[in-house]
Amino acid sequence: MSTASKPATAASDMSSVTTRHTTGKPPSGPGSERITSLRRQAMSSKQKRFRVAILDDYQNVALSLADWSVLDGRATVTVFNDHLADADAVIERLQPFEIVCVMRERTPMTRRIIERLPKLGMIASTANRNASINLEAAEERGIQVVHTGYTSAPTIELTWALILGSARNLVAENASLRGGGWQQSVGDDIAGRTLGVLGLGNVGGAVAQIGNAFGMKVIAWSQNLTIDRAAEVGATLVSRDEVFREADVVTIHLVLSGRTRGLVGAAELALMKPTSRLINTSRGPIVVEADLIAALKDKIIAGAAIDVFDQEPLPLDHPFRALPNLLATPHIGYVSRGLYARFYQDTVTNICRWLDGQAAEAVGV
Repeated sequence: MSTASKPATAASDMSSVTTRHTTGKPPSGPGSERITSLRRQAMSSKQKRFRVAILDDYQNVALSLADWSVLDGRATVTVFNDHLADADAVIERLQPFEIVCVMRERTPMTRRIIERLPKLGMIASTANRNASINLEAAEERGIQVVHTGYTSAPTIELTWALILGSARNLVAENASLRGGGWQQSVGDDIAGRTLGVLGLGNVGGAVAQIGNAFGMKVIAWSQNLTIDRAAEVGATLVSRDEVFREADVVTIHLVLSGRTRGLVGAAELALMKPTSRLINTSRGPIVVEADLIAALKDKIIAGAAIDVFDQEPLPLDHPFRALPNLLATPHIGYVSRGLYARFYQDTVTNICRWLDGQAAEAVGV
């Protein structure tokens, strides 16, 4: 835990154009009197400083990637580098704070937590949406929920790092080299093979285009995918089963929902070639963990590379930490210097807006 004084000015802005905006409606319900009172306090220089909590700053970089000194005299910033999974512990920690900054979905702001934080006036979330915040509970209490700019580029890049790293056994080869060894394995080719993409949105579409650049045949499926959309990114629309049967690499780029939870299980994995690989940089629960573990142990598929899990951080004794044919990373798809700078710079701007009594306005609009 650390407290901000005057950190260095942040790095340059992201190259991709994104819109920063607020989520939820301006306070108008039963909690509006409470939030209005908080804003009036914020606009008065005679009032005590507001307290800002930055949660889950694992790398301890929040204060160095944005200029928090603009809050001097108005707010005190406290950084927490650890993660609390227990809701009661989160509530106890956040009791003194009027503003809570959350990194993506690391710490869910549930109804139970929100209702037990009487001082809370603003939740500053990173990225353009956060399904782990109970917006209804926040609105009922007049708590403003704001978001930041975002770009999918880092996730797209990591997806291909995982595909290539898994296909060429990079982790095992690197470990062998560090231990004094030399060549240990024969990697799989990418050119001329088939890439199966589940979901052709912003991430999936770009992943498909890169697959074409590598000389792969690209096939795709999602529930609402059209032939025209697939053709836009150089893919062929096929059935879901065909993706699993035909692809040498199956990569998942779907939003987690009721219809996608558990979408990939034992039946789908059994359809895959024994030489194929599964990639997931979307959300862990889309794949049935127990079924993937069994498929890897029994060598139903050659390997998998994943960046997302049912429970995060991953428990120390989880089988994913030990499977030799699994390349796993700790949900770092969005963890890049440029995107983090956008997150924290926009967060500072959002806090300033709230303190100025302009929380209903979207940043950059």
